Amino acid sequence: MELYGKVAELIKEKGNIVAFTGAGISVESGIPAFRGAQGLWEKYDPAEYADIRSFVREPAKVWSMLREMTRLIFDAKPSPAHLALGALEKVGLLNAVVTQNVDGLHQQGGNTNVIEYHGNSRYLVCLKCHGRVPFTEEALTALPYPTCHKCREPLKPDGVFFGEQIPPSAIERAHEAVQRCEIMMIIGTSGVVYPAAEIPFLAASRGAAVVEINVSPTPFTSSLSPYFLESSASLVLPGILDHLLKVKK
Repeated sequence: MELYGKVAELIKEKGNIVAFTGAGISVESGIPAFRGAQGLWEKYDPAEYADIRSFVREPAKVWSMLREMTRLIFDAKPSPAHLALGALEKVGLLNAVVTQNVDGLHQQGGNTNVIEYHGNSRYLVCLKCHGRVPFTEEALTALPYPTCHKCREPLKPDGVFFGEQIPPSAIERAHEAVQRCEIMMIIGTSGVVYPAAEIPFLAASRGAAVVEINVSPTPFTSSLSPYFLESSASLVLPGILDHLLKVKK
């Protein structure tokens, strides 16, 4: 609890937070992390189900995994951590969220400046004509997979598969946010997926204070994070927000 107060004081002093989030922030929304004992990659080999070459070669097979993943996303609601980040933006302290997640829950939680580094699986995209449409319930149940109305080609969720490039606009916006931030808040990420994991290092190299919230230590912990809160984001972020509101009074 003492550390919550220290972080709240830091936020009061500096403001201008950029949050860098990963799968851990959405676990309490009912979306399992990709890695770990309950992760999707324990059930589905990513080389078979999450590589763009696999999708092009066997879209029906890949869609068997995508239906399960997308159902979890459709059923999920913002966690207390998402809502706390929305509240931090509302009071003018959080300027951007750079997320590796593809679930759209930050927007539902109240954040408006969300930089989706790996895309957003609430939309579908055609690899041939690059058309992009909302991912509807009708598309989810289409067999063997949803197709583009224009090209009749298989549609894929607009999240980045292995073998695809990060959207250049996301890289540019993330770097712009890092240039301005005073506090880099790392939340619910293992810190092993690159190039996304470079973002906290870029912020620290420009002098941003680093606050890390994770259930266990990561590569960031010993190298970047003087403020490490080892717990669930849905416990820690509302706690920090509560302390912050007391500090502001």
